[in-house]
Amino acid sequence: MILKVDSCVCNPDEIIKNANIRINSSLLKNDDVKFDCSNTIAYPPFINSHDHLISNWYPKASFSRTYPNVNIWIEDLKNTDSFLERNKVWINDNTFNLTEKDANQIVLLGIYKNLFSGCAVVQDHIPKQKHFYYNNNPINILENYTQYHSLSLGNWWGGDSAEEEFEKTKGSIPFIIHLGEGIDELAKKCFPKLKELELLKSNTLLIHGIALTKEQIKECAEAGTSICWCPNSNYFLIGKTLDIDSCLKYGVNVVLGTDSTMSGSINLLEELKFAHQKFPHIPMQQIFKMITTNATKALKLPKEYGTISKNTSSLLLIKKHDSDPFRNLLKTEMEDIELLIHQGTPIYGDVKFLNEFNINKEEYYFFGDDRFVIGHPEKITDSINKKLGYKKDFPFLPF
Repeated sequence: MILKVDSCVCNPDEIIKNANIRINSSLLKNDDVKFDCSNTIAYPPFINSHDHLISNWYPKASFSRTYPNVNIWIEDLKNTDSFLERNKVWINDNTFNLTEKDANQIVLLGIYKNLFSGCAVVQDHIPKQKHFYYNNNPINILENYTQYHSLSLGNWWGGDSAEEEFEKTKGSIPFIIHLGEGIDELAKKCFPKLKELELLKSNTLLIHGIALTKEQIKECAEAGTSICWCPNSNYFLIGKTLDIDSCLKYGVNVVLGTDSTMSGSINLLEELKFAHQKFPHIPMQQIFKMITTNATKALKLPKEYGTISKNTSSLLLIKKHDSDPFRNLLKTEMEDIELLIHQGTPIYGDVKFLNEFNINKEEYYFFGDDRFVIGHPEKITDSINKKLGYKKDFPFLPF
């Protein structure tokens, strides 16, 4: 399949105008079939570096106030309407086994939240699950990592000590930890403790970092430590976010994450827009790096992630609304995604493309006039509606 596009964003620093892109897939009926997609822009599929797939319920969960640290919100969360509604479908028994049916249905909601916004990879920050949890999904849930919830709460949702979890990485996979998610003394004590434990390393990924000072951010840059920025969730919960300008000044490897819809954006496309709205002086090219090449580095992903070439098996094709490919994302909605291919498999987009692949149509859901998605998310929502006794709408699903 050959797609003639307006622009191909091979990586944040290389854009090819009027490109012809060849899609490599063993599923294609005819390798040389051509499509004129001159009103589209091709991108590498996005990477969401922080989500909690089990918590993608809606609306946001709060009592309309901000908190000095996230620990207080976690207690409030348990009494919010959104949390209690989700409990009608799945109640956490503190084992955090997300492979059992009811839990996995909600996890699939989170997977589709990411898929419908152009993500091919999502980091699900949760205790490590059984191996099959990470397999046979339409997109890649990062499996190779270790985690510790936070130094303020400990590993309360499961796992070993921070030092033991880090040791398991052997320096080659990410060690992921919430850090400094607040503005009070409790949040401010986290970074010194991290250093004391000798966990400020090049494979460490800090989530949030709201309490970090300029000097501490500089130390992160010098250590090669990555930081995940979740501005929507930060402002909603704490009223403040990471000192992103200092991160960029000192050269920290910053990545972008949505957190869950109980506190953050409905998807990564909306997170991009929120980041730009709050920090319009940051070039969109820089924000684009956070969901592509920076994320590949932080999550220790294979090199084929975060970039594409004129011959590729993964692709995100989006309608052109702006001639600047990076600013085009500010005008992109879920329905503007013409095609999302992940490792040679078409997973979302316009039916005209799907018709060129040898696939089993029973494995796809068709909606609207001409849209398809792999799998059957409608069965998930039907099951949830049955449990609730009424129709539940999720704004991250385009049907």
